[in-house]
This record gives sequence, structure tokens and C-alpha cells, in this order.
Amino acid sequence: MTSLCMRGRAAVAPAFWLAAILCTAPLAAPAFAEAPIVLQLDRARLIKLPEKATTVVVGDPLIADVAIQPNGLAVITGKGYGGTNIIVLDNKGVVLNEQTVEVKGPVDPTVVVYRGAYRETYSCTPDCSRRMTLGDDPDYFDKTLNQISTRNSQAMAAGAAAPSGGGGVPGGYTPVNAPVTSASPGGGGGITITIGGAPPPNPADRH
Repeated sequence: MTSLCMRGRAAVAPAFWLAAILCTAPLAAPAFAEAPIVLQLDRARLIKLPEKATTVVVGDPLIADVAIQPNGLAVITGKGYGGTNIIVLDNKGVVLNEQTVEVKGPVDPTVVVYRGAYRETYSCTPDCSRRMTLGDDPDYFDKTLNQISTRNSQAMAAGAAAPSGGGGVPGGYTPVNAPVTSASPGGGGGITITIGGAPPPNPADRH
């Protein structure tokens, strides 16, 4: 490609500029493309959606999930390792924004123990305790998940029984612990989440 550009320059000026444009055109990015969203597994990040956004398309919800919040905000949570993308459309189907989402491993101190093909992961901050990590041995993973689920259920039950100032949670705030499919950002129209171009999912089907 370089030799082609040089030959065009050696010929005549118009041909040189044409060759230069052809050589640099593949490097130009679409106007709506932005830098990738990078986050760790099981961590969330808050982003601002364009003002006219009405639909958010999620490429693979097993890698990243999107929850729409009021005032044009969205919460992206890493669900699995890998990469996917989100596309934001207006009510006419015009692409307002498209971003790649990259979900990486944890950044906190961890210890991985291998016994042949058997793998266990521990979070050490500073004492090492069991950690639920994708790729661990199924038996170890399931036992850790059951312990975490039991603890969370007991904590939620205790919180529901305690006095609250609103939302059923002490302090009067409402936790964001599950994705929703629509909201009314900034008092405008609702925003719909679409998974891979499919119709919007039923929230009850996601649990």
C-alpha cells in the first residue's frame, strides 16, 4: 500500500492527493464510535445515554448487562469474561452511539490453587477467603455460590424487617440489584433494552 501511495505522488498532484485519501480512509472511525467501556467481572459502571435515546441493544447479556435508570443514565455490569457491544438508537432507528464493552478479570488480590485440573480461587484482602469465580471447579463454585446466596437471603430478610424511610431499605434508598427494561429519563419517553436484536425481555424471565 505504501508503494502505491508513493507512485501516485510521483505522478501528478491530483493523483497524489487521491492516493493519500485512499490510504488513510480505512483509519477513520465512524462518527458515533467511542472508546471501549472496560470493566471488571461483577463490577458496575455508570454511563450517560444520549438525550434522544429510546432503544439500547445489548450484543451478549451473558458478558455485560444494562439496566436503565432515571435521568438518562444506564448501569453496565460485567457478567462474564470477553467482549460484546451496546448500540443506542433513537425512535427512528438512527444509531446515536455504539461502544464495545470489554469485561476482564478481577483486579483485587487473589490466589488461585490448582490440584491437577481442579481449580479454586480465593480473594485475599488481606485474609484469603472463598471467591466465586468463573472457571473454578464446579463443586467448589456451587458450594461457594450456595453460601453467598444463603447469606444474601438472610441479609435481605433482616433488612426488610427493619424500619425504613422508603423503598424497604434502611436509610430510605432503593438498591439497584436487578436490570429493568424501561425507565423515563429526564421526564422523556421510556428507553427499551433489546438483546441481540430480539424483542425486549420480560423482567420476570431474567431471574
